[in-house]
Amino acid sequence: QVQLIESGGGLAQAGGSLRLSCTASGRTFSRSPMGWFRQAPGKEREFVATISWSGSRTYYADSVKGRFTIARDNARSTGYLQMDSLKPEDTAVYYCAARASSFSEVLYNRESDFSSWGQGTQVIVSS
Repeated sequence: QVQLIESGGGLAQAGGSLRLSCTASGRTFSRSPMGWFRQAPGKEREFVATISWSGSRTYYADSVKGRFTIARDNARSTGYLQMDSLKPEDTAVYYCAARASSFSEVLYNRESDFSSWGQGTQVIVSS
């Protein structure tokens, strides 16, 4: 497993942007598919976006498609979630997750697919 630390959360106005970062310890991150999930108050945690180990393949939840962009820099062991055109309904705690290293180009979108999780970063979008 790797240790993951999210950063970049905060307060934004509707229509604004934020960029979340997920910094990993350990060398296996560069071989690991990763994803972003979020949990709004009173709701279940839900899938947001995922990226293959190489960064060549991505997949998004319908609710964020066209507004959010997932990316990674394996040389820096860091993943990113660029969030544009934010809406109040994007308010949630955002978590990054990594799957056990596998050089996999398969895209994963279930919580059970990921073995390492960060502690989360709060995003609040005001209207």
